[in-house]
Amino acid sequence: MGHGGNVTEELMADHREVEDIFARIQELTGGGQELRDLVDEVTIELVRHSVAEEQYLYPAVREHVEGGDRIADKELADHRRVEELLKQLEKTDADDSRMSPLLQQLMEEVAAHVEDEENNLFPLLRQACSSETLGDLGEKIRRAKAMAPTRPHPAAPDTPPANKLLAPGTGLVDRARDFVTGRGKS
Repeated sequence: MGHGGNVTEELMADHREVEDIFARIQELTGGGQELRDLVDEVTIELVRHSVAEEQYLYPAVREHVEGGDRIADKELADHRRVEELLKQLEKTDADDSRMSPLLQQLMEEVAAHVEDEENNLFPLLRQACSSETLGDLGEKIRRAKAMAPTRPHPAAPDTPPANKLLAPGTGLVDRARDFVTGRGKS
């Protein structure tokens, strides 16, 4: 979390981290605690990333990119589908027969979302914004990820101002739960 650089560099570094975790999941031959730990790790990264995008990236897309409302709405719909899958995975035991299909669906959804952002949204944003604006957005994204929730909350607001008001408190509760349970420490 927190790679430096402008908004697109920061978010692309997150994408590579998630892809690395997915690769480690695919290399596993069984379930058990190792799989649960990797599912928790990818959940934490995806939730932090999504919350930060919802707080800062998509409002910037709406403001600066032609057709930004349509683009942001589509990205938010992608996030809702991923968050629902993460919630299902959170409730599924690592050795449950539903785990593998849920993970496959998650990987496909995330891969499509990443491809769309990197090939379509990010180039539009780079064209529409100054390097200073992109740098400022990168800083805001890093700060938001540091305060973001670590667990899926599909019913939480995904647009400002409500998401900016509620996410830090939810994040604090999630991090306290993680600390008590040891989640995300492996």
